[in-house]
Amino acid sequence: MQPSQREGVVVQPQRRLTDQQIRLIDGVSRDLLEDPGLLCYNAAAVRLLRAAGARIDDSEDCPRVRVPGPLVDRALATVPSTVVLGAREPCNRLILRADEPRVRFGSGSETNTWLEVQFDGASPRFTPRPGCLARLADSAHLAEQLEHLDFFIRNVNIQDAEIDESNKDVNQFFTSLNHIRKHVQAGLTSLDALDDVLRIGQIVAGGEQSFLENPVLSFITCVIKSPLQIVDDTASKLLEISKRRVPVVISSCPMGGATGPFDEFGMVAQINAEILAGIVLNQLAAPGSPVLYGAVPVRTRLDNFNDMYAAPEVIHYSIDCAQMARFYGLPCYSTAGVADAEVPGIQATAEKMFTLLAVPASGAQYIHYAFGLLERTKVFCPEQAVLDNAHIDLVKRTFASPELGPQRRDEVLAMMREVMDTAQKTFMYHVPLPTRDRVYVRFPLEDQDAGPLAAAHRRYRQLMETPRQELPPDIRRDIARRVPGLLASVGPNGQRGAS
Repeated sequence: MQPSQREGVVVQPQRRLTDQQIRLIDGVSRDLLEDPGLLCYNAAAVRLLRAAGARIDDSEDCPRVRVPGPLVDRALATVPSTVVLGAREPCNRLILRADEPRVRFGSGSETNTWLEVQFDGASPRFTPRPGCLARLADSAHLAEQLEHLDFFIRNVNIQDAEIDESNKDVNQFFTSLNHIRKHVQAGLTSLDALDDVLRIGQIVAGGEQSFLENPVLSFITCVIKSPLQIVDDTASKLLEISKRRVPVVISSCPMGGATGPFDEFGMVAQINAEILAGIVLNQLAAPGSPVLYGAVPVRTRLDNFNDMYAAPEVIHYSIDCAQMARFYGLPCYSTAGVADAEVPGIQATAEKMFTLLAVPASGAQYIHYAFGLLERTKVFCPEQAVLDNAHIDLVKRTFASPELGPQRRDEVLAMMREVMDTAQKTFMYHVPLPTRDRVYVRFPLEDQDAGPLAAAHRRYRQLMETPRQELPPDIRRDIARRVPGLLASVGPNGQRGAS
């Protein structure tokens, strides 16, 4: 019996690269790892790599690590091809298999700004608000209700006066897990908080062993600063997370034209080299530890040097990287649904749909940044997340596998013959009942009177009134007793109460 999981959508992967081009990128990436190699600012990583056979050049201010091909091969030989991301509700878990292009969509980016939408008559008014614990709770509760959102990456930076580096991690993970029953993922601000965060996950999952089998939370690490530099504090976090065998994303996010080449060949080769370097560290720390191939390429705007997500080159980079992940037998963490637009509207819709209709076609199993982001990844807007949920419904239907097989042969023949025997000769009353819910009718938020943004605003307000799926009181009390630094839990309307 197959374990329960969120369905997602299975696609026929689009290929941009031929097998020869894939092998060429693999070879160039390996060449880069040897020459010029990587600057490594983390002493523990240098020691680990040296002991494993990497050549270390200590003549510069920062050690230069040259990773040989056989070391890459050893890491790829132990890395798992299936990663399980657990959830409070077992049916919400994600089983990411490298050989199965089953695509899921989630949130992402730790935005500093929450864009509030209000209506003065028919006209929308947009007010930026600072991120805080209450708004993170609201976004997690909203994400719980959005049926096409498959996982939750914290999307609001908590900037409350009581939050500092020492307690940020435990509060962002607890608040997220307390308001959503889907998988929760985030970066780690402080390595000192790792064990406390894991303790939250273990209590929620029902114990240490249960957490290993059902990891309700996981981590993202940008261990490589582009181009080809191993970051000190992030490397320390990666090594410790890996030793605890918790799922982790190795994320590479160069900006084409700034910290990476504009050129597709060069850009993808660099991303691939950086992710391979992170996987080598991950597997040296703990062979067999679960890891995702995290490609987050962007392009540089030439007028102001900001990052740019809604550009054709970004789609090319992303599809190529999904092919490279599949080549190595790794589940792929990718990016779609980011708008450069500053407010909801036709520009945001066009930019988001441009990538949402292209990147999932690559078969990347884990698509983040897909809900609510505006102004690149600086702003989260809940109404935009509601609109994106409707957009992703269309995307999933577009990529749905055809219900075509010999078992339906007789049914199709009978339907056609029956219709041809009628005077009307119409199929309106012959939609097969088992698939009636799969027949698209109209855009789910269509509103002839006020428009889609007003409809999304009403839908958001309705969703916020639904009961919150908080953790049971005894689990909240246990977490509060065993995990230091937690603030009072956040409930409806931003009210804080006893844990």
